Amino acid sequence: MTALGPTRGPPTSRYGHGVHPLIGKYRTRILVATDVVLALVMASIVGYAAVDTDGPGGSGWDEPLWLSIAATVLITGPLAVRRLWPVPALAVGVGAVLLSLGSEVIPVVALGAPLTATAFLIYLTASTQPRRTSVLTLAVCLAGITATVLLNRPYEAWEDSLFGLVFGWLVVAGGWTIGLTTRERRLFTEQTVAQRSQQAVAEERLRIARELHDIVAHSMSLIAVKAGIGNHVAEQRPEEARDALRVIEATSRSSLTEMRHLLGVLRSEVDGPLLAPAPGVGGIPDLAERARSAGVVVSVELADLSALPEGMGLSVYRIVQEALTNVVRHAARARCAVRVDTADGEVRIAVTNDGPKVGEPVTGGHGLIGMRERVAVYGGTFEAGPRPEGGFAVTAVLPVKA
Repeated sequence: MTALGPTRGPPTSRYGHGVHPLIGKYRTRILVATDVVLALVMASIVGYAAVDTDGPGGSGWDEPLWLSIAATVLITGPLAVRRLWPVPALAVGVGAVLLSLGSEVIPVVALGAPLTATAFLIYLTASTQPRRTSVLTLAVCLAGITATVLLNRPYEAWEDSLFGLVFGWLVVAGGWTIGLTTRERRLFTEQTVAQRSQQAVAEERLRIARELHDIVAHSMSLIAVKAGIGNHVAEQRPEEARDALRVIEATSRSSLTEMRHLLGVLRSEVDGPLLAPAPGVGGIPDLAERARSAGVVVSVELADLSALPEGMGLSVYRIVQEALTNVVRHAARARCAVRVDTADGEVRIAVTNDGPKVGEPVTGGHGLIGMRERVAVYGGTFEAGPRPEGGFAVTAVLPVKA
């Protein structure tokens, strides 16, 4: 058994995907640099539309060059800083686009380039900001586009105005939709990771509870039986009483040690104890010896199981331990046979005793439930119940995967 201390692996992104350490360290810088390149590309396109105002659909008035350059910088500059200040960048970019189109610094027929820059801005806002904020920004952008097209309506044919309105809405709404979809996908991924983490914690707690049950139930049953024997024969056979006390002492010490090892899993590597390996099939003879000390006649047939994985070996050990605990608890003077062997890629466990017949069907306590769950983990089969000739039988088959 090993301690569950802090582990260090390759850096992961915000959403759990592995990334290269260098990329993880400079991720923000790389993204901002990419946005700067995007801003420069868009500036060349928007700048051409702003300067070439005398082209088709141009306003015909010759505005100063500095005004065209200023409009280009205000429209595309926010792209370079959109990851640092998404909402302010969107506000500046949209305001510049609407002013440029409304004043004909950029002709309405050339609105594709500035609206594409707006789509990049609103995409990031929708993908990083709360839904209420992104919806509000979308509504403001669509209202601004509508107002700008309507203001230019007297100077354009209605077909051009309708085309400009529909085109503007589609470009901006498309960028917003893609951004919102990206945000929802990220949130879903985060929720999935959180649910898996919670499930892993719950499964680990269940495993620890099952381990504690196996340790305590086995040890306390044996101690209770030996204490009863010692108390019964203390005056007539003191030597036998002393033997019972020795068994109680050895069992309690062993159980305390195993519980310390198990509880060490809950501690960090810094203050946790040094942990011994988890018990495995090699400890089954010791379980049989403890049951013999409680008065059970136990025979063991154990195949060579050294090649079993550690987890499966622990499950085999716990199943035999719980079965022997039930024999000690309910049929202390019975004869019990433990057989563990392998055949056809399976581990077969059989623990039978010849105790008295059981009149009522066994519904199963925590011990039987724990054994059944251990077998189910490996996709095996489990049966437990009274034998027709008397006594009780526990059988389990665990498939061994290569």
